[in-house]
Amino acid sequence: MDLLEILSWACIVFTVGMFSTGLVDVQVMRNSMSTDHIQFLPYLTTCVNTLGWLYYGTLKSDQTLIVVNLIGAFLNLLYILTYLTYTEQKRQVVSRILGGAVLATSTWLYISKILPPGDMQLNQLGLICSVATISVYLSPLTDLVAIVHSGNIQCLSFSLTVATFFTSTSWFLYGLQLNDYYILVPNLPGIFTSSIRFYLFWKFSNQSCSYKSMQI
Repeated sequence: MDLLEILSWACIVFTVGMFSTGLVDVQVMRNSMSTDHIQFLPYLTTCVNTLGWLYYGTLKSDQTLIVVNLIGAFLNLLYILTYLTYTEQKRQVVSRILGGAVLATSTWLYISKILPPGDMQLNQLGLICSVATISVYLSPLTDLVAIVHSGNIQCLSFSLTVATFFTSTSWFLYGLQLNDYYILVPNLPGIFTSSIRFYLFWKFSNQSCSYKSMQI
């Protein structure tokens, strides 16, 4: 087994493990028949993001990307449907789902119907997916800055931080091995934000916490 194959398996295992953390929320929603204290937007953004990377993996014929994002899209679709089942704000949730569907469809039409086949499609889609992934990884920065100022960790999960760190690191090394900057670059913010969280755990280790975030 060569290094690329090892990294491929690492990407699959760590990423699917991170995606699977949402199954806990599914169980909570089913038991409580409610979506209280559970955020919907991370499921939707992650689902749209995985569909983009699935398309990128298909154009690139990268089985690792295809497998990971097929599983990720399925799991996040499950989370979305479960949330829709138990939420009391169905109209708002449906409007957000439609917005995500329009965004995903518009991107697909632009890439597949407007751009010429080949490198142009791959580069444009890679850029779009990279920007989306960077946005997801950097989205918790406001909360992290607030924690630094307050010294009160209220929403951090150590297990998810570890999962995010290893997932980002494995994809970074995988992209480095393939010389694919669209995979490599967007995972640097994941390593960066995870490192900040590790620092916060070390600095405020006496605080109890329950941070939740979903990323690709």
